[in-house]
Amino acid sequence: MIVRFFKKHKKRSTNTFVEPDEIFLDSKNIQNFDRQQFEGRIEKPITKKTIIVLGMFFLLSSTVFAGRLVYLQIQNGEAYKKRSENNTLEKQTIFADRGIIYDRNKKELVWNKKVEDSVPTREYLSSGLSHVLGYVSYPTQDKSGNFWQSEFIGKDGLEKQYNDLLKGENGSKMVEIDAKGTVHSENMVNMPKQGKDLVTTVDARITSQLYTLIKNLAESNRFSGGAGIIMDVTNGEILVSTSYPEYNSEILSTGKDKIIINNYLNDKRKVFMDRTISGLYTPGSIIKPILALGALNENIIDPAKKILSTGSISIPNPYFPDQKTVFKDWRVNGWTDMGEAIAVSSDIYFYTIGGGYGGQKGLGILNIEKYAKLFGIGEKTNVDLPDEKSGNIPNPEWKLKNFKGDPWRIGDTYHTAIGQYGFQVTPMEMARVVGSLANHGKLVSPHFIMGDTEKEQAVTLIDIKKEHFDIVQNGMRQAVTYGTAKALNVPYVEVAAKTGTAQLGVAKNKVNSWVVGFFPYENPKYAFTIMMEAGPSTNSVGASSIMRGLLDWMSIYTPEYFK
Repeated sequence: MIVRFFKKHKKRSTNTFVEPDEIFLDSKNIQNFDRQQFEGRIEKPITKKTIIVLGMFFLLSSTVFAGRLVYLQIQNGEAYKKRSENNTLEKQTIFADRGIIYDRNKKELVWNKKVEDSVPTREYLSSGLSHVLGYVSYPTQDKSGNFWQSEFIGKDGLEKQYNDLLKGENGSKMVEIDAKGTVHSENMVNMPKQGKDLVTTVDARITSQLYTLIKNLAESNRFSGGAGIIMDVTNGEILVSTSYPEYNSEILSTGKDKIIINNYLNDKRKVFMDRTISGLYTPGSIIKPILALGALNENIIDPAKKILSTGSISIPNPYFPDQKTVFKDWRVNGWTDMGEAIAVSSDIYFYTIGGGYGGQKGLGILNIEKYAKLFGIGEKTNVDLPDEKSGNIPNPEWKLKNFKGDPWRIGDTYHTAIGQYGFQVTPMEMARVVGSLANHGKLVSPHFIMGDTEKEQAVTLIDIKKEHFDIVQNGMRQAVTYGTAKALNVPYVEVAAKTGTAQLGVAKNKVNSWVVGFFPYENPKYAFTIMMEAGPSTNSVGASSIMRGLLDWMSIYTPEYFK
């Protein structure tokens, strides 16, 4: 058998013969072979069967290709020629989804709704958040169907403030269209990129409830509007911000309901104004804690010293020397020290420490201005919403500008000391002020975006002793336990507060009703500001009743904020 094998292959070159010892030698090195390079493998030639199968495959492919070419170029060439002459290629925009806006609990406040073959619509959670969220201007076409505005543009609120983050990036596609407008083919050129989502600091549940309370009181007691804010005093997060009346964000975004939009424009209550940041209001007595701190810091008065309120004080009239100018208290408050004066809101006590009276030195208008500015009044809070305004502190220069030829007088200082005259603030300014009263002198930066570390770290320190803040805090607590803010004396959380009733106009028949404060008293976490605008002076209910209603509601539905 072996002999026949060698005879059969004797004509082969001796170089092709593999010696048995070489096989055994290679088998020992099998682990060193480069298998990717086919080392250690026996090569085998391609069989005829395989060549035939491959040949048939290529022949079939060529036949199909040729047949398709004949179909397109010869059989239907004329039809496709006419189609190519009549059809056009058009670049169309694929609109990017705008970012979604959430509240602090990841509840959708603003989202997108898909519309078949059209621009997606923007939808908003209603009731209480319109001014915070804002609205958009939609992409707009001309009569020929061409988009002259190809993007959503934020026009108010967070939609405007964070437009560059929310808007995303549009995509595009090439579309083949015939003369009748029928689409024959389309190819994607650029994929759209969705805008960035925003998680806000707002709790939509509490905001909606506060808006409802403000709306109901305004309508039942003839207030022209109202606003409310709750802010975290440790980091400036805005838990609640609402303004009444408000607009419908979806109606303004689409711009289709002209009747309602015209009603907004003609409404004397200024529907488009966000009262929390753009409304300037006479504060009244809510600025008295600032004067108290100023007087303590300037060593003008001992906080235990009592000043008598018999209902009014009188000074010589600069225009009629034989007559007296009378400055009234809102009631007879008797002997009051600083804490009691804050609690019962004694005007005479603050006339005295503001302008001086009866041998007691006062701060004077320049120091009143100094401490008001120290607490951020007269400057923007730089909250992350558009169109914020700053308040005004009246002073001699302001008076000369607005009342030419009439110099500053002691009576002007008295009125300024109780938050009247030319004093104006925004509710957001006051929320920041009260936050600093609660946290012993840290002016935080109010903001609406969760995790905004830049805002959270932007803190201004007020250089006043802690014990002075403690005296003022105690006075605000007394206001709740027996003073002007007794409506907030609730069993489930200890609140400290200060009320204010600012008279408006020459007739003084309308007032702004305020209440500001913080809770819990022992370890303050949240500051609040409620303002009811221009209601009848005869009203027996105001901002305090709003806050009481909200606290009661929170004790049932969101008690976690009281811990």
